[in-house]
Amino acid sequence: MVELIERRRALLGPNVSTFYDDPVHIVRGEGVWMWDAEGRKYLDCYNNVPHVGHCNPRVVQAIAQQAAVLNTHTRYLHEGILDYVERLTATFDDPLKTAILTCTGSEANDIALRMAEGVTGKRGIIATDATYHGNTTLVSHLSRSNVPETGFGLGQYLRHVEAPDSYRIPDPDGQRFAAKVQEAMDDLERSGIGFAALIVCPLFLNEGFPTQAEGWLRPAADAARRAGGLLICDEVQAGFGRCGSHFWAHQKQGVLPDVVTMGKPMGNGHPVAGLVTTAQIMARFRKSFRYFNTFGGNPVSCAAAMAVLDELQEKNLQANAAKIGKLAHQRLTELAAKYPVIGDVRQSGMVFGAEFVLDHDTKAPAAAYTDLVVNKLRQRGIILSKLGRHKNMLKIRPPMPFGEDHLDLLMTTLDATLAETPVVA
Repeated sequence: MVELIERRRALLGPNVSTFYDDPVHIVRGEGVWMWDAEGRKYLDCYNNVPHVGHCNPRVVQAIAQQAAVLNTHTRYLHEGILDYVERLTATFDDPLKTAILTCTGSEANDIALRMAEGVTGKRGIIATDATYHGNTTLVSHLSRSNVPETGFGLGQYLRHVEAPDSYRIPDPDGQRFAAKVQEAMDDLERSGIGFAALIVCPLFLNEGFPTQAEGWLRPAADAARRAGGLLICDEVQAGFGRCGSHFWAHQKQGVLPDVVTMGKPMGNGHPVAGLVTTAQIMARFRKSFRYFNTFGGNPVSCAAAMAVLDELQEKNLQANAAKIGKLAHQRLTELAAKYPVIGDVRQSGMVFGAEFVLDHDTKAPAAAYTDLVVNKLRQRGIILSKLGRHKNMLKIRPPMPFGEDHLDLLMTTLDATLAETPVVA
């Protein structure tokens, strides 16, 4: 293990992040399970990239079959990308019926921001102050925790608004958030930069997936539209049935975005991502920018992505997400009654977790304790992580085939871990 870490440092450079105090050397995956180099088995409660399960046979077969026939770029005609885009856009409401395929969600969000500039003629972008949308030079500025010391002066075009926090900041109908967005739009207009787009994850997942009523985002979306800007919904984590109630989380929010971006789970780990938008916005973008992506939408990627849609539909995994999420919320609520360190429980389909606090009155975050629990769970064979503004929220976001027996193992192990772990500040 030490030798492997030293090789990483030498070959990949310093500060390349790893999970856990004692990193895991993963060598194999299947379904919701992973194995390390010593043969130890881990329950994967974290990875949304293998959306329909690690090494899903349908996806593996689709990749192998297409790779054995042809793989090339989209300047040659091929049915694969067209068949997939037809199938993909059928899951959206009108007029979201055109798409661009890329390799990563970062690329998709970068294009979405350029679309906003092309449509509005302005460059001002609004994001929350606890989010993450990718790592291109432009998109990296959307994240407060990811802003580089130098960035070609792009920070002037960004405004960050207070991320929603249902545990600490009362905002039952989204009006407070909408007011913050309006303030940022007004500031961009006064600066002469102008307002081009509001970009959000509809579940606000990196922000800690706060509890929200359906339609919570609508006031902010309406404000953005009145100001002439676009609404961009980043569904990289929230989409493809994960929220349980809907195939896309923006549908749960009751809003119709101008652009929807997606990635990671789209090809079950194969590098395929993209965005969906309207024909009008697509035409404006194509006239304003020359864009081509050598690997985006290649036949193998499209075959993988199509297999993911087949698996989601035939295995009814969206319904499974709704069922497991509801059960998870019940089990976490039971643990909250047992352990005062749990201040809040939140869930949206196959995304659920508990927020750890030092005190229920002050709601002081128990960030160090959260780290301790996450590392102890890793030692017990459970893979998960943390997120949120204060990094004190368990991030439980397993592959979609995660079942009741897996949930029971997770909750039983979490219970035992909490029982033996004193609260530390």
